[in-house]
Amino acid sequence: MALVLSHEFGHFIFAKMKGVKVDEFAFGFPPRIFSVQKGETKYSFNILPLGGYVKIQGEDGEVAGERSFSAQGFWSKILILLAGILFNLLLAYFLISAVLMVGVTQPLDDNDPSKGDILITEIQEKSPAEIAGLIAGDKIIKIRDDERAITPLKVEEVRNFIRERGGGNITLKIMRGKDAIELNAIPKKGEAENEGMLGIGLMRVGIKKISPPAALVQGFSTTVNLTSMTAVALGGFFKELFTGQASFQGVSGPVGIVNIVGDFSRFGMIFLIQLTAILSINLGLINLIPFPGLDGGRAFLLILEKLKGSPFNWKFARAYHATGFAILILLMILITYHDILKLVS
Repeated sequence: MALVLSHEFGHFIFAKMKGVKVDEFAFGFPPRIFSVQKGETKYSFNILPLGGYVKIQGEDGEVAGERSFSAQGFWSKILILLAGILFNLLLAYFLISAVLMVGVTQPLDDNDPSKGDILITEIQEKSPAEIAGLIAGDKIIKIRDDERAITPLKVEEVRNFIRERGGGNITLKIMRGKDAIELNAIPKKGEAENEGMLGIGLMRVGIKKISPPAALVQGFSTTVNLTSMTAVALGGFFKELFTGQASFQGVSGPVGIVNIVGDFSRFGMIFLIQLTAILSINLGLINLIPFPGLDGGRAFLLILEKLKGSPFNWKFARAYHATGFAILILLMILITYHDILKLVS
């Protein structure tokens, strides 16, 4: 919801700056719970917490007075349309910079003298770890059997302990969020004698903080790099889409994103904030695509009007964007269907 609200706030604030009348700023989608009229703008609070929207006077092309969107100059329109994308990128920059100031979790080598935790990053299906109830994001605090207990400081210590106890019972004390939990597991015997396998991926991680000025500089370069990589990835996807080689396996809609957020939340708030920054960049770049119904599509229509020297009929513009929006809804339904299939498979 924060990503969409940030996007819509960009449209809202730039429209206000340009003197364009904003009829409504909505939190969530109808049915409406209540609304508050402040000045010329109605602020609505709706039931469905899926973001929000802004109603700008004359945004569909109809001329509704000198303060309507359609009565503005070319560059004012472009700025208002692309402001949502700008605010998505600014949100990503702010989140990334804040994470760097607070401290970003990063992988540490076993020989790194920095303080670190042993993090479970992956659980294999039907493995002893999954049977025991371990999940990705758990931190191993202690591991023991009937004869010995260790408080591991290195990944290799955990691996060696498990490797030597194939077929035997071990107890792992883990931190899951703020809760300390003890779970019993029986590593599988490996092909070699005295070789045990638990079915987990491990990583040693630690927190690295940098000063606010350095964080702002590094946050900017990180945002630029992430935006560039995301643009290349999106370009590759649409290239495959037009050549008939695209797959929806790597594409996620609302259901898939909720599932991803749930997975990342196990790793802590820092990971979740980093994911939010990446999603904000994705939302901004997707809206830049020159497709009807998206900000990029609206900007593209304005460019065509500029080239031909006169505006399109507002009824045509409305139908153009409505058609694109309908296609986007159908595409979202299809992606959501694939998300559900992936969850139940």
